[in-house]
Amino acid sequence: MSFKKLSEITAISEDRKIPFWQVILEDDMKERGVTREESMKTMGSMLDTITEADAKYDASIRSASGMAGGDGGKIEAFRMKGNSLIDGFILEVIEKAVKMGESNACMKRIVAMPTAGSCGVIPAVLLTYIKHKNVERERIIEALYVAGGIGEVIATSASISGAEGGCQAEIGSAGAMAAGALAYLEGGGNEEIVHAAALTLKNMLGLTCDPVAGLVEVPCIKRNAAGAVNAVVYSQMAMAGVRSAIEPDEVIESMNRIGRLLPSCLKETGQEGLAITKSAEKITERLSMSWQ
Repeated sequence: MSFKKLSEITAISEDRKIPFWQVILEDDMKERGVTREESMKTMGSMLDTITEADAKYDASIRSASGMAGGDGGKIEAFRMKGNSLIDGFILEVIEKAVKMGESNACMKRIVAMPTAGSCGVIPAVLLTYIKHKNVERERIIEALYVAGGIGEVIATSASISGAEGGCQAEIGSAGAMAAGALAYLEGGGNEEIVHAAALTLKNMLGLTCDPVAGLVEVPCIKRNAAGAVNAVVYSQMAMAGVRSAIEPDEVIESMNRIGRLLPSCLKETGQEGLAITKSAEKITERLSMSWQ
């Protein structure tokens, strides 16, 4: 893909009178030298993979470190009681985000969306939407192209790497991608898509990457839930007509600057933040002894 700004995508969409997702589809066809059918088959296989990963979640499995596993099952059991303070849709989004993150930590097959550390955000939003809205498969695939286009712009103009930009670059980017996809599914046009992404991303700016023991488990998995919920919240705000006061492309530019300003100790090095708390030190020491 060759887009550096969301405005480039929307300009082509408006000029040619084609939807946002089709701009991304055609760009993929050109870049990879594939047909429309081949491109959509690839995207469909990703949908199949996240669907399978969700369906095969096993609450009894734990990661090698022992830090991850089982929490998705706890949230599911809580949701099934039907007495939570939040509705079924949001709670199920939280549940699926945690389950996918745990599946990643437990070495199950997932899709990096856009990274392994943020793999639960987009699947949680889209799979829950499928269940509650009974939407056609083709529409979900189109939404994945929307998400992919947003992710490509962020990757090109800023970063999707926690080591380079902090967790805002992983969970923040995933949240923005999911929000844009959800706005599309809800009937939003270009404006709703890009502002849903901007509202989500700008409210996760500055998020640090401080994994305990250098593993994508704590606090990463729980942050997937936060990114997914943010996506739902801000997509709804965009659909209600709320707009980001800061232009969407400028939000991405800001994330890039903030990422560069963040000290290296807060970018996946495990030298600050939650990674050096007393609790984290105990976990790291335990793991070091068990791995000797």
